[in-house]
Amino acid sequence: MSTPIGNLGDMTLRALAVLQQVAVICCEDTRQSRPMLDRFGLGTPTLALHEHNEAAMTPRLIERLRAGESLALISDAGTPLVSDPGARLVDAVVAAGLRVVPVPGASATLAALVACGLTPHPFTVLGFPDRKGKAREDMLALAARLPHVVVLFESPNRLVDTLRDLAGIAGAGRQVAVARELTKHFEEIRRGTLEAVAAYYEEAPPRGEIVIVLAGATAAEPSEDGLRATADAMRAEGFRPRDIVRMLMDEHGASRNLAYRLAHDT
Repeated sequence: MSTPIGNLGDMTLRALAVLQQVAVICCEDTRQSRPMLDRFGLGTPTLALHEHNEAAMTPRLIERLRAGESLALISDAGTPLVSDPGARLVDAVVAAGLRVVPVPGASATLAALVACGLTPHPFTVLGFPDRKGKAREDMLALAARLPHVVVLFESPNRLVDTLRDLAGIAGAGRQVAVARELTKHFEEIRRGTLEAVAAYYEEAPPRGEIVIVLAGATAAEPSEDGLRATADAMRAEGFRPRDIVRMLMDEHGASRNLAYRLAHDT
């Protein structure tokens, strides 16, 4: 079930009723959840369910459900499973033929989409990029080439690097919105090009929880900067020029002449 992402006024009446009635509340971090539960006068027992113990805890929780108990699953804030633990447990509950009841509420993803100033549908949520390596490159390349808005999460200390990396792939002029501290006192929505927003946060280092909403790619005008970055990365990995040409044309919409030039530009 969803819990507030900052403003406790976003807790729903239904969520409060469910949290009061269940036998136990599974929390991403009981130390984070207990103060919130105490604010609402909820004394329901809690247990920790996170990425390090979810595999071990899931069979025990399934047995409790089979015995007739009801459990609630919450993350530290917002909606579980969306870049938070819980998917393994939900999959096991479904596989066991038991009931999963969603209790909707606050969501950083939806709040950011509503306020981003970009067409919010369709959209893809990719979550947190890896800190480095090929997995990070692949995710950012995917975000840059999708034709609709993409939602990413990022930490404050890596925000500028991620915006700069996206600018290198998608082009410095691609539109983006950075939503910071949503629903909280210092909520901020910063909109503009990747270059401008990155420059702003270089001068004003951000704090708090951050959601990035990247505008979709326009097929008619693939970014030459992004195409060059893709060609350079493929060349470094040992791809032959003809393979680079094919990838730039088929996957990124480059013209034959441009793809050929970038593939052979050393």
